[in-house]
Amino acid sequence: MASKIPLLTPHKMGPFELLHRIVYAPMTRQRAFNNVPQPQTILYYSQRTTPGGLLISEAAGVSDTAQGYPDTPGIWTREQVEAWKPIVDAVQEKGGIFFCQIWHAGRVSSYTFQPNGQPPISSTDKPVAPKQHAGGERNEYSPPRRLETDEIPKL
Repeated sequence: MASKIPLLTPHKMGPFELLHRIVYAPMTRQRAFNNVPQPQTILYYSQRTTPGGLLISEAAGVSDTAQGYPDTPGIWTREQVEAWKPIVDAVQEKGGIFFCQIWHAGRVSSYTFQPNGQPPISSTDKPVAPKQHAGGERNEYSPPRRLETDEIPKL
């Protein structure tokens, strides 16, 4: 008798019954214009769904100060929440399990992604060093403003 491949065996994860242990990991796609998931996102996640499989969404910003890259989705407005619903429905219709990865980019951002061009907020006021990419492109990050504890609930 052939032994079972652990990766392909079922797994109970809290209330979720995974039919295998292969997880579709989050990947930033930068196709959410105005931070709203677009209709083609339904097809994107649906095509990657397997019965009993877990998919984790690309990072979804929790507030208008959460963004650090262009065209990434959010989940802080009614329009964004409504745009995610058919995506989740499509995954569930194929028997998949969908988790939304929430995030806040913190200091890995710049004035251009922040409301009214304000400094990015972070747990520190120390800036991130510029990053050099293989193609020669260089990312510059704006100096952040340290978030105060009483501001956290506003996020």
